Amino acid sequence: MADLPTSNSSHLHRLPNQRWQIYAPQPQQAEQFAREIGLSPLLAQVLINRGIDTLTEVQGFVEPESLVLPQPMDEFPDLAVSVRLLREAISQGQKIAICGDYDADGMTSTALLLRALRALGAKVDYAIPSRMREGYGINDRIVEEFHSEGVALILTVDNGIAAFGPVKRARELGVKVIITDHHDLPPQLPPADAILNPKLIAESSPYRGLAGVGVAYVLAITLAQDLKKVGGLVNPLLELFTLGTIADLAPLTGVNRRWVKRGLRLLPHSQLAGVQALIQVAGVQPGSSETPLIPNFKLKGGHGGTAPTTQNSLKPEDIGFRLGPRINAVGRLADPQIVIELLTTDDRELALKRAQECEQINQRRQELCIEIEQEAIAWCEESSLNLQQERVLVVVRPGWHHGVIGIVASRLVERYGVPVFIGTFEGGHGGT
Repeated sequence: MADLPTSNSSHLHRLPNQRWQIYAPQPQQAEQFAREIGLSPLLAQVLINRGIDTLTEVQGFVEPESLVLPQPMDEFPDLAVSVRLLREAISQGQKIAICGDYDADGMTSTALLLRALRALGAKVDYAIPSRMREGYGINDRIVEEFHSEGVALILTVDNGIAAFGPVKRARELGVKVIITDHHDLPPQLPPADAILNPKLIAESSPYRGLAGVGVAYVLAITLAQDLKKVGGLVNPLLELFTLGTIADLAPLTGVNRRWVKRGLRLLPHSQLAGVQALIQVAGVQPGSSETPLIPNFKLKGGHGGTAPTTQNSLKPEDIGFRLGPRINAVGRLADPQIVIELLTTDDRELALKRAQECEQINQRRQELCIEIEQEAIAWCEESSLNLQQERVLVVVRPGWHHGVIGIVASRLVERYGVPVFIGTFEGGHGGT
């Protein structure tokens, strides 16, 4: 929280009025939930405030294993088509290429599908656009490169839903395209052969909150089931799903909540060399007992309570504040291939080397954030700004690293309590 103003503060130092919105209490509904499910009235009110306001939703939230999940095939209209296209490409020995993204969600999605498709016998490669040179999402260069390499099927992960031009170009070249994404829908969908996006399904669906890695997980497991090769795949993929889902701040509701709870129990005993190395380098110490996603409860009829105690379970914050930033830092400052190799290798020595690189890059990211934040604050303090009137802060300075200015912008929002835009430029080229 920002510093409290002093009597000598300038207009800039005084935070504009914070617009707190307090939900009206619902004592009768809270008492009903407390009585029916065994929650405290306070916790019941908190859930109501979060929009979890039916008995079914509350039960699914406090005990996600009680959810009755519909089959993904019934929820995602193009899932059957996607599985068929992948099955045909694998059986015919065609080359598949994944186009990923440079954030934690995109990199874990890429690693997840690389692992799955290789295990299922596919010829598969990947590409991730450069944050600094190309920006977000599949582009014409990547499409042309895939085509020149003989790729028959492009699979986007955590991007592609707004890439009308590149997808159209791929189709013109005779390359099939499956889009897996979770971002908001554009006015016109790209002409892909299949599109998997939870924004295309009902808002009430338990799959609605999936991040990109969640969509990739659904596709991978459904394909493995179709090929009758599920054995040994679920747990490693679930670990990557958990890393990406928490790092991307996806809502821990619906299937996310169920699968993340399972994944948190798997991670300390990971089958993946890269995850083991990342936990070691980050100095994460698994807890002595399972960290519940909700405090103790008891469902009506005597069922529930805390889940069975397990030794050495990770907490969501271990991923959100320790593992996730080390993955994200690579996408911000360096080559995402470092993370892809980390999460797909079975070589423990290589995994440790890549994890140490992630650690070093994250330390550099922290240094850059501190340096740029201090420069931005100094500029703000020296400027004659009155945020009580202007209500927005725009800071543009040369030479700041494009990959971290978004983090600094968030910190300035916390400090000054207004929307913040940060821009930078080098040699006439800028970024925000």
